Amino acid sequence: MYYLYHIPGKKIGVTRDLNNRVTLIQGYKENEYEVLEQSPDIDYISDREIELQKSYGYRVDRKLYKNLFNNMKINVTSTTSTFAVPLNKLKGHLMDNIDLSWETEYGTFKLDMLSIKWITKYAKTSMYNDKRSYIYNKAFSEYFKSNLMDIPKKDIFENIRTWAKDRGLYEKGDPMVQYVKLQEECGELAKALLKRDEPEVIDAIGDIVVVLTNLAHQKGYKIEDCINSAYEVINKRTGKMINGTFVKDE
Repeated sequence: MYYLYHIPGKKIGVTRDLNNRVTLIQGYKENEYEVLEQSPDIDYISDREIELQKSYGYRVDRKLYKNLFNNMKINVTSTTSTFAVPLNKLKGHLMDNIDLSWETEYGTFKLDMLSIKWITKYAKTSMYNDKRSYIYNKAFSEYFKSNLMDIPKKDIFENIRTWAKDRGLYEKGDPMVQYVKLQEECGELAKALLKRDEPEVIDAIGDIVVVLTNLAHQKGYKIEDCINSAYEVINKRTGKMINGTFVKDE
């Protein structure tokens, strides 16, 4: 489904994902924009976008929506994947094509929030055309191999502890230093939430879990036991939502 949205006084645009395109990328809340029309027909919605941009007096796009976002083109070679998008517009185009996958010599790549974060961080402008950007396939494949999402969930805490142990974090580490690290990561999460940067939110939450896992181990506990202990308390707790947070009954 394609949505024709209107940000009053700003613009009229089209997207397949209002949350990603309008809220996360452009920073507008649901009450700050309206959906004018929706249709599964990209040809209709592309023409309608231009018509409404003219009638509302907004800047008119040079290209039809269907020529910008439909079936995002990726040119794959043995070494690179090149996107027909300039670097400064790459993130928006990628997020409009979440779940898109393509084949390379290193396997199948797929766009999700975390892989988009990696691509936007490491993509480079093509030396042949500054309206194109690219990534190295081998480096991207290494990202997939090391991505914690590929580790079975039941083993994730043990994998974190093994990683930390191999690096001497438990033998030489200090719980207070780890606590300071926790505050630093919480600050990164706050910054990501304020910016509505979802890939950074995911990254920051993951970092916080890693730090807490190591802090618990340094104090002689397993984070699984800490979580279970907390759950035993909240499981029986009653209360209600007030101002966006759960307030327990006295």
